[in-house]
Amino acid sequence: MSDDTTDSVTLDDLLPTTPDLRAERLAELKRLFPDLFTNEGRLNPDELKRLVEPNEVHETERYEFKWYGKAASKREAFTPTTATLVYDEERSVNPDKADGNMIIEGENLETLKLLLNAYREQVKCIYIDPPYNTGSDFIYKDDYAREVARYWEDTGETAGGVKLTSNPDTSGRYHSDWLSMIHTRLLVARSLLSEAGAIFISIDDHEVANLRRVADEVFGRENFVAQFIWQKMDSPSRNEEDRFHSNYHEYLLVYQRTEKCHFSRMAKEKILDAYPLTLADGRKARRRQLRKNGKNARRKDRPTMWYALESPDKEEIWPIHPKEGWEGRWVLSKGEWKNRSDAGLTEWIKRDYGWAPYYIEIAPQEPTIPWPSIMDYVEQNRQAKAEFTEIMGSSIEFETPKPASLLKAIIEMASNDDDLVMDFFAGSGTFAQAVLQRPDDLLRRKFIVVQVPDSIPADDPIHDLGFKAISSITIERIKRVIEGYGDDPQPIPDAGFKVYRLAKSNFPRCEFKPDPEATDEENVESLRRYIEEKEAAFFLTLDEAGERAVFDEVLLKNGFQLHYSRERRDDFADNTVWEIADPRRKALVCLAWSENIQDATIARLRELAETGDKPFFICLERSLSTTAKWNLKHLLGNHFNAF
Repeated sequence: MSDDTTDSVTLDDLLPTTPDLRAERLAELKRLFPDLFTNEGRLNPDELKRLVEPNEVHETERYEFKWYGKAASKREAFTPTTATLVYDEERSVNPDKADGNMIIEGENLETLKLLLNAYREQVKCIYIDPPYNTGSDFIYKDDYAREVARYWEDTGETAGGVKLTSNPDTSGRYHSDWLSMIHTRLLVARSLLSEAGAIFISIDDHEVANLRRVADEVFGRENFVAQFIWQKMDSPSRNEEDRFHSNYHEYLLVYQRTEKCHFSRMAKEKILDAYPLTLADGRKARRRQLRKNGKNARRKDRPTMWYALESPDKEEIWPIHPKEGWEGRWVLSKGEWKNRSDAGLTEWIKRDYGWAPYYIEIAPQEPTIPWPSIMDYVEQNRQAKAEFTEIMGSSIEFETPKPASLLKAIIEMASNDDDLVMDFFAGSGTFAQAVLQRPDDLLRRKFIVVQVPDSIPADDPIHDLGFKAISSITIERIKRVIEGYGDDPQPIPDAGFKVYRLAKSNFPRCEFKPDPEATDEENVESLRRYIEEKEAAFFLTLDEAGERAVFDEVLLKNGFQLHYSRERRDDFADNTVWEIADPRRKALVCLAWSENIQDATIARLRELAETGDKPFFICLERSLSTTAKWNLKHLLGNHFNAF
């Protein structure tokens, strides 16, 4: 919060929002290039233009990718949200074993914004399978920020997720609507990726070219890594029989966040077949010619590889082609040859043209190859549907689940043990299943998956089985994977997840509607009165679940991950103070809504600060007197936040 003077406080200061990324970007730009700003602190577009065009060359034509709604989609990505995530204990599975695993039910753009403060640059690998723009499929309509009430009606908060609507190819904005949807989400997703992270995006022919151009803008063309081809079927579908070709494949685009990203190589046991020798110590090996063949095999290319060797007959052997007579070169330097000879890893073999030197190459302990861009090493839709049926039963159908083997390959490519991975178009939950079904000798990755609660029609047989929304299928699938399924169930020990729902803020102040006819100062004062009247009554009626929801919201919006630990501090006698810790940071939190922060509490905070262990302290603003707030602000500085 700002200080108490109305003149310096805005409406946004009094609302529990996520970070304002637009303000952050401007502040960082000002920090790096203060000369681009006016004396009043505003960005000077003329100076910015001179930076881009130092010679003031004004071109009217340039290469750029535009569509209707692009500017609005970028604004939407960086607009804060007042929403929150509410823990759903009833639908969570083994929550004490979740260790950061989360399934979030809600519209994914607002959810990503909520995660941003706590999980920024913490995600190692993101996979998404967004709705394909086929005309009959659905696209997300980003009316959440503009029409919040409708969202809560749809999701069941007041009467669930943003509505999904068809995008017919007869629409004048057929491509633009889809591009805006994906552009906004990729912008936020990039901020969640660690510097060593990567994103994998499934797509088909309808938008693959446009997706490449959007992703080039968001991640940078230099960070494009690969475009894999995945064979989804091995025979034509019926609706393609009248076409001259059958579409058997989809694409998987891969972008890295920065050049610090490191991808694994594909484990390939068949590599050992190329090493037919077995050494005395049991190692696999193969015999390689010392003489270089082919391109760049001449003496002039590598003069240090031109030297004589002594054969078993004491003959001087040079790297000269035995039949053609041209000068070549050796593969190893003279020193490397000697070292291998001393280790017994060289051989001389008598050929029809004379003695030929060979060296012994040891097989790698863990043989790998680069991942082939044609993914014939993963299963197809047919196997994916069979796997889904085995887990969920034949009475539940899902149109296009991805095979778990595809997602396992992605996870293996771009993450390591204990990394956080994410899918924010979770669908039936295949990604979370792939994370959980790791080999026993590997630590499990932590997953966050997000699925909008798109309603299942009441006349759908699945609805009668208790599945009211797609997200309920997501949750149930992962529950069955953990508990075991099929004729030979294989439960996954020590695994669990927590379920959270996207919901409106617990703070009644977010319902405040400013008067468009009033001044900013008048609206701020009105909001203060609204907070005092509404929240005083609200906090007095909170039950245990409500207190947990407020606690989670305050911590999430202060940058704490949701799998935090909480322990009461005994050294604060006059207020209930909790020590909060997540994998990155700690804080002391006192959410005393029915009492004020006492002088003894502030005195104890001063003692901690004076010993050099300055704590981060979070409390409710309504529990502070003006004097207490002033004291804490000057004592702790930016280690203090009154919410």
